[in-house]
Amino acid sequence: MKKIIRITTVPISLKILLKGQPKFMSSYYEVLGISSGGQELLDVSTDEGIRVLPVEMTRTISPLKDLKSLYILYRILKKEKPFIVHTHTPKAGIIGMLASKLVGVPNRLHTVAGLPLMEATGNKRRLLDFVEKMTYKCATKVYPNSNELYHFILKNNYAKSDKLKVLGNGSSNGINTSFFDPNVVSETDRQKLKSTLNISDEDFVYVFVGRLVGDKGINELVKAFTQISEKNVKLLLVGPLESDLDKLETQVLKTIESNDKIISTGYQKDVRTYLSISDALVFPSYREGFPNVVLQAGAMGLPSIVTNINGCNEIIVKDINGTIISVKNMQMLYDAMMKFYLDKNYFLKLKSNARQMITSRYEQNVIWNAILSEYKNFEKNV
Repeated sequence: MKKIIRITTVPISLKILLKGQPKFMSSYYEVLGISSGGQELLDVSTDEGIRVLPVEMTRTISPLKDLKSLYILYRILKKEKPFIVHTHTPKAGIIGMLASKLVGVPNRLHTVAGLPLMEATGNKRRLLDFVEKMTYKCATKVYPNSNELYHFILKNNYAKSDKLKVLGNGSSNGINTSFFDPNVVSETDRQKLKSTLNISDEDFVYVFVGRLVGDKGINELVKAFTQISEKNVKLLLVGPLESDLDKLETQVLKTIESNDKIISTGYQKDVRTYLSISDALVFPSYREGFPNVVLQAGAMGLPSIVTNINGCNEIIVKDINGTIISVKNMQMLYDAMMKFYLDKNYFLKLKSNARQMITSRYEQNVIWNAILSEYKNFEKNV
């Protein structure tokens, strides 16, 4: 059985963003997962039934640590002799593709799921541009997980079109619409959570799921929400604070703590019940690849307010299953939130389309089989 190595910078990407995919692929190949160490990497081994190896990688620019990671990964690849190395996330991409190139791995694949460099400027942007080009140069195939990313890569001359391919309608992993289904959450569980969070049946609940950082638009979201004077509205923030990388504004942090209409739950392993007690997803991110949370919310029957960025503007079709606003535009965000709340006919129309728009385009098995087909094609070319 041929060997495939999947590499991410941190294990949460293997555990959550690619959930189920390694197990599916292990029916056809020997699959080895590599990421930074810790309990989550061990969880991947248990959940997916694959072998894993730790290679510490940082998410920040750290030349000495990166060289050490490169050396360790080079030695692993030399020993394992994989048929395919498939990387995800920027740091794993450059280290994984460079090590694979040095070893001579025949099929070096990199999935692009969002580019942090989009928000960078000056010397940092130039450095990240160089790293991105180097990653794609070392890869034999690059998979942007949205059409917008595909065109961004071409526009910035990171790679030629013959090296790029978008699989299906986009997404790195698709979505299991049997798992993310509003019918799987019982009314008892919904009412129990609402009671715990002090949410009434009369409340209109906006929900955000993800890291609570500036790049996700949390500063604008909190400011826009505080302008809503209606009584029966709540904002549910489901996700961890990451103050080390992209800290929120001080006043915004104070507002989250003090405003009794804003409920911050921290990280939640299973977000389905939280989505099931919400009315609409608000996702004002500055940049994305192909955001899973917008797929998840839609599959749970929620219309979405998203920014006009990669992925979001492909999952959401304006005035069909949600609406699209400009990035960093607090006024547009406020207006969209108010329209959802005040215009019931408009809101119910979007809600009625939400789940079908996901199930018809992004079912998980379609994406998995598209990736498997790519792998099989490489076997034919041997």
